Amino acid sequence: MELIKNFGLDPLLLGAQIINFLIIFYILKRFAYKPVLSVLKKREDLIKGSLKQAEESKKILEETLEKEKTILKNTQKKAEKIIEDAKNRTQEIARETEEKTRKQTEYMISTGLGKIAQESKELEKRIALKVSKLAIEFLQKSMQDVFGEKEQKQFLDAALKKIKKVDWYED
Repeated sequence: MELIKNFGLDPLLLGAQIINFLIIFYILKRFAYKPVLSVLKKREDLIKGSLKQAEESKKILEETLEKEKTILKNTQKKAEKIIEDAKNRTQEIARETEEKTRKQTEYMISTGLGKIAQESKELEKRIALKVSKLAIEFLQKSMQDVFGEKEQKQFLDAALKKIKKVDWYED
């Protein structure tokens, strides 16, 4: 106790201070710490829930981005295939059109050549017929003074028979 007196401590006062400390400690624990700790606990749970929800959202976002990339790749592949099909179809149509045009041109040329040949033959026949008629008229006029009517008729009949034997002659 001497030690306590040397330090200047009063045991009664020290006991009162310890009791006061315990009373204040009890009151703070009962009315202040529990509600503050309760609020802190709720706040901690809310933060943990928010973090968990953020992680889930992050995972969902990553999955969505991955799906989006896959869809874009598939769409790009489909677009490339459609473009390739369109190019192939265009080339096919161009070939078909070219072939059709070539056939039409060949047909038109052959038809035109046939018509030209036919018209040429008809023209030759007409010219030959005109020449024949002119020759007959010329013979008739030139024979009038040289031969008699009977001889003229025989001579013209013989000439007509020879002219009729030619394949281009038409009556």
